Amino acid sequence: MLNDFFKQFKSGTDIRGVASEGVEGQNVNLTDEIVAKMADGFVLWLAQKANKTPDKLKIAVGRDSRISGPRLMEVTTERFKTAGAQVLRCGLASTPSMFMTTVDLGCDGALQLTASHHPFNRNGLKFFTRGGGLEGKDIEAILEFAQNDEHPAEKDGGSITDCGYMDDYAKGLCEKIKKEVNAPDYDHPLKGFHIVVDAGNGAGGFYADKVLAVLGADTTGSRYLDPDGMFPNHVPNPEDATAMASICEAVRENNADLGVIFDTDVDRGGAVDSKGNEINRNRLVAVAAAIALDGNDGGTVVTDSITSSGLKEFIENNLGGKHYRYRRGYKNVIDKALELNAEGINCPLAIETSGHAAMRENYFLDDGAYLCTKIIIKAAQLRNQGKDLSDLTADLKEPLESREIRFKITEKDFRACGERIIADLTAYAEAQESWQLADDNREGVRVSFDKEHGNGWFLLRLSVHDPIMPLNIESDSKGGVDIIYNQLLGFLETTQGLEI
Repeated sequence: MLNDFFKQFKSGTDIRGVASEGVEGQNVNLTDEIVAKMADGFVLWLAQKANKTPDKLKIAVGRDSRISGPRLMEVTTERFKTAGAQVLRCGLASTPSMFMTTVDLGCDGALQLTASHHPFNRNGLKFFTRGGGLEGKDIEAILEFAQNDEHPAEKDGGSITDCGYMDDYAKGLCEKIKKEVNAPDYDHPLKGFHIVVDAGNGAGGFYADKVLAVLGADTTGSRYLDPDGMFPNHVPNPEDATAMASICEAVRENNADLGVIFDTDVDRGGAVDSKGNEINRNRLVAVAAAIALDGNDGGTVVTDSITSSGLKEFIENNLGGKHYRYRRGYKNVIDKALELNAEGINCPLAIETSGHAAMRENYFLDDGAYLCTKIIIKAAQLRNQGKDLSDLTADLKEPLESREIRFKITEKDFRACGERIIADLTAYAEAQESWQLADDNREGVRVSFDKEHGNGWFLLRLSVHDPIMPLNIESDSKGGVDIIYNQLLGFLETTQGLEI
């Protein structure tokens, strides 16, 4: 069992903490000593997983642009070397590229130093094996080694070698675009395209220079490509309204054909079409589904729970696929897709509305650059047919109104409180004549309403990690969100432990 100190670092399937000073009230807990213990814990865990002694391991290490990245890289690579491992120091890199070192370079494991879109003072450790990202129980095992002060024996023969794998990873994306577009000018399939990139000063700036420009695209007007771990321009997060406004503005100002945006470590992506329409959230899922189901007739698309009713109709009625709503959390969505495929169900895509998209053809790796690459390929193919990306989702019905409210749970055992509220709401909903419980819901409580009672739906669920109950509401009528919320409010006012 993890004690309270080490338990604070577990964030789902990652390790997260405070790595830099600068935010009042947030003291550094990812110290050199603690990170060294975590690195040793990973070596012990990986040695067991790979059935090798630590001195036979090969481990790649990369980082995003955070200001604490170089320090944490020095600590972790030195600890791996001290155990006798062969270490590939990849420097500034995307999270997906670190997984790919286990495929292309034969690494037993890989470590990416990142805290995704979180503030500059935070950082974390994300681990991979050839089987993909680690599960929550694996993170607990690594932290237990650290907590118990267990270390691999020191051994001579370890090495640290600088490795420019990101260049090879970018070349792989280039080759994919060349092959799938198959343009007359084979080496420049994007000639005549104007594509702008917003990397948010994260690790994604390579995509403009080492992928798009190489293939002939005009990238004039791209923004924030230089890595800057203070993120001075906007949060690198495709879900953030300011970030999306930035890439939309860049597309409009430069009359671009397409815009792409990444989060800090490039495991998520979003896009903007030539008309300035965001390809994000439900629309991103729709585009990805259209791409993934091409050649996978009747295939299943796994999404998180908050996708819209219009998206389900689009996947099933327009694309001829099947929509499997699952729980929030990108790893939950990916694991479900892997499970369905193992059962013999054709499932080519797992995608969360946050922008995490994992395709079966790409090892079910959530890779923002790969997703944007597939979107660009589709855009080039459509242009050859005299069409635009917006034509791909022209039939997608989007809600007229939507809202998200996050209720704080005030009880100490927040999980038990949230589960009690969900059980009570389920019983309450079943007793309401105008409430229709969703028959395909697998998280929280999802209820639909007819035109007279709000013309939409709500989903109340328990946050994956935090003492929060998010409420999502969508409606196809003006004022419908308020109508639905007011009906739910009658129940919420009877609950205990929820700050409404």
